[in-house]
Amino acid sequence: MKLATGLALAALIATPALADFNDAPPNVPSQKPAFEGQTRAPVLPAAFELTATKRVDGLSHPWGMAILPDGAVLVTERPGQLRLIGTDGTLGAPITGLPPVDAREQGGLLDVAIGPNFASDRQIWWSFAEPQADGTNNTAVATGTLSADNSAVENVRTIFSQQPSWDLTKHFGSRLVFDRDGMLFVTTGERSEVEARPLAQDLTTHLGKLLRIDPQTGAAAPGNPTFTGVEAKPEIWSYGHRSLQGATLDAQGRLWTVEHGPQGGDELNRPEAGKNYGWPTITYGEEYAGTPIGEGLTQQDGMEQPLYYWDPVIAPSGMSFYDGAMFPEMKGDLLIGGLRGQALVQLRLDGDKVVGEQRYLQDEIGRIRDLEVAPDGSIYLLTDEDNGGLYQVTRK
Repeated sequence: MKLATGLALAALIATPALADFNDAPPNVPSQKPAFEGQTRAPVLPAAFELTATKRVDGLSHPWGMAILPDGAVLVTERPGQLRLIGTDGTLGAPITGLPPVDAREQGGLLDVAIGPNFASDRQIWWSFAEPQADGTNNTAVATGTLSADNSAVENVRTIFSQQPSWDLTKHFGSRLVFDRDGMLFVTTGERSEVEARPLAQDLTTHLGKLLRIDPQTGAAAPGNPTFTGVEAKPEIWSYGHRSLQGATLDAQGRLWTVEHGPQGGDELNRPEAGKNYGWPTITYGEEYAGTPIGEGLTQQDGMEQPLYYWDPVIAPSGMSFYDGAMFPEMKGDLLIGGLRGQALVQLRLDGDKVVGEQRYLQDEIGRIRDLEVAPDGSIYLLTDEDNGGLYQVTRK
């Protein structure tokens, strides 16, 4: 993928974060990992330096992006705009035809995805905070056809609306990822407030869940798990999540996710069908007031442990396994955007175990909301700011 080099707005050399990021004290020193290596993995040696070039600025809190077959990039802006960044680096006018969004606080227009047949059908999907007539809202997914001139989305229809709706403005999720069978994973949040949290454990709701749906109808995807003893929502793949804002497939086609913890306790998971990931019954971290979450438990029978967690948090968002040619040293590593961490986080895996971590661009470009690996192996980053930008990360 190539954006016009002459339109670069800023370039800087990105050195790794200081090697002592693991020395920052945890919020809850009394909490101990369930197994060795579950947190504070050894710092990876820095094998290279990166150059981060700002290709586009003037984006209003960009949230998600999708790289089109011709190299152009669709970008969402949380206030409700969908934009196309052309291969020459030109930022297009807002694309028309999208439904209204509730853009208060963490709401708005969120992720965007294209299907495997985009080159022939030009169908796209997006997630958003959907306003309701009674003042409540929910995470929703819509689809439509991007016009040939990229100016409008046509034949728009909302295929999924999270139930129940709530009059809250936080924890909407929501990443969109197609699986190898062409079904669509949708991540949601549990809406943050204490009274809503228990619904992450309630299988009759979509709150705090990973969902898997048919991308054309929004109905439950074939092969979803079944749950005994309760009339569970059939779209549920896994449950007990807090606010899932990153998701990606690995080389084997398995889904990996990251979710925001409270004050401490950000999680990396590989959600499996039908399993319970604990929130809010178990979690690492604590309330923002410094008090325990519930009974302060970090383990309980029947609930899954995260493969990895952060305390202090990085506030993880977009993520992708690196499979490009530009940085062979990172081949197979997991890359994650850090919002509060303001870093490009690299995790090295041995099977499903994290064995090393490094952080690049620490405090250099801002809050990294989403990332994608481009066809040429460079890395695209979106920064979630009032004057957000699209950066291209290349080798120095």
